Amino acid sequence: MNPIFQIIVQETVKRQLKNKGFSEFQFQKEIRNTKVEITHFLKDFALILLGVFAAGFGLKGFLLPNNFIDGGVTGISLIFTELTNVSLSLFLILINLPFLILAFNTVGKQFAIRSTIGIIMLALVVHFIPAPTITDDKLLIAIFGGFFLGLGIGLAIRGGSVIDGTEVLAVYISRKSSLTIGDVILIFNLLIFSVAAYVFSIETALYAILTYLAASKTVDFIVYGIEEYIGVTIISDKSEEIRVAIIEKLGRGCTIYLGKRGFTKVEDELKSINIIYTLITRLELAKLQTEIDKIDPKAFIVMQNVKDAKGGMIKRKPLK
Repeated sequence: MNPIFQIIVQETVKRQLKNKGFSEFQFQKEIRNTKVEITHFLKDFALILLGVFAAGFGLKGFLLPNNFIDGGVTGISLIFTELTNVSLSLFLILINLPFLILAFNTVGKQFAIRSTIGIIMLALVVHFIPAPTITDDKLLIAIFGGFFLGLGIGLAIRGGSVIDGTEVLAVYISRKSSLTIGDVILIFNLLIFSVAAYVFSIETALYAILTYLAASKTVDFIVYGIEEYIGVTIISDKSEEIRVAIIEKLGRGCTIYLGKRGFTKVEDELKSINIIYTLITRLELAKLQTEIDKIDPKAFIVMQNVKDAKGGMIKRKPLK
């Protein structure tokens, strides 16, 4: 770690713990935890920033100059911009506002704050940063406009936020009904494309569908699909601390397997160890990794994509 950065962290923790009578062990633990939180925050912020610029380039360089639209809140904003000639940046903020409030109440404060920052940054990039018109070929516009927009959305999700509120609405509705997140997003976008066909033309709607498909496939490539759960297996000597963190910090359940470490000599006795298995959403993955790194940076973690899950604490517990 950069020495200057390390000094800043130490002084910050010292001021926080000055009058609390913490031991040297507790002091060092707080320093380690603060370092992990700051490192992960900077990484997540960099991903969100890259996502904002990628999405802004897709909008300014491809979709906006050629009157193309996409799905989701971005598609609605583009439709309103075409009908009213009001700046796209304004609609990006106004239309996403209800979804951000919903995110604050159903997903979590930190997620809502990150998403708000991401959406505001996207609006500023679209409004103030110029981008050249890359092509006037409609097929290329639909494919690459969707690609860069999907790249931006995917990177933002990897950073623990969204720059399009559709995903928040989909998560909320899926908890209240039998529909999956993918079903909700599909229905939402079908309504948008139907409006585009009525207001503009069927050709515009067809190109919008192509743009949406390019964007969604790019998001799948970046984050393996927001609608999928992640099965996480954790092997660590500090399994009890990690188990408590999963329950208290993420509000998720977990299962403990009794296993044995196999990497040892033939004549040596195999060491028993508790193996943790938990199921989380993609949006919670960054936070889980942060909590694990606070406790055991050397923990062995295996992550698997799970298409869907039912029962247990999956639908009942909100994201943190």
